[in-house]
Amino acid sequence: MPAPKRGMTSFYDEVQEIRTRYPEGTRSAILPALRLAQERHGGWLSRRAFEEVADALDLTPAYCYSIASFYDMLHLDPVGAHTIEVCTNVCCGLVNAQAVLDAFERELGVGPGETTEDGAITLRAVECLGGCSTPTIVAVDHRYRQSVTPEDVAAIVEELRERE
Repeated sequence: MPAPKRGMTSFYDEVQEIRTRYPEGTRSAILPALRLAQERHGGWLSRRAFEEVADALDLTPAYCYSIASFYDMLHLDPVGAHTIEVCTNVCCGLVNAQAVLDAFERELGVGPGETTEDGAITLRAVECLGGCSTPTIVAVDHRYRQSVTPEDVAAIVEELRERE
């Protein structure tokens, strides 16, 4: 790994600082370390990112991958500049989450797990976003929107496109 630039902290040093915040150190710090790695690696966790986290926490890359693969907020593949995540769990499903997901598919021209041709937007179907009292929940760039209906989809996509 190249030496950090003056005034910048290395990834390893940042993870060591994170590690001090947790009583169990290594294993407790894995989620914030993975989030930091994801930020540093363009929004997703590459093989190199897993190796860096493993090195900083004295774990194996396979163990780091096993943790990352469980959480929807950690991306194992490249994602677009923006992400749209539609909750498809039971509460959202009961108020027609599938129709919301279908509307996003039509509007974007991609299916869940795919990114638009211009690399701008990745659509994901996720298991639960924790907003069961106001379904359907949609996370747009990690900001939650409540009670989303298929009729809201075009405006959400237009808003994202205007940010570019």
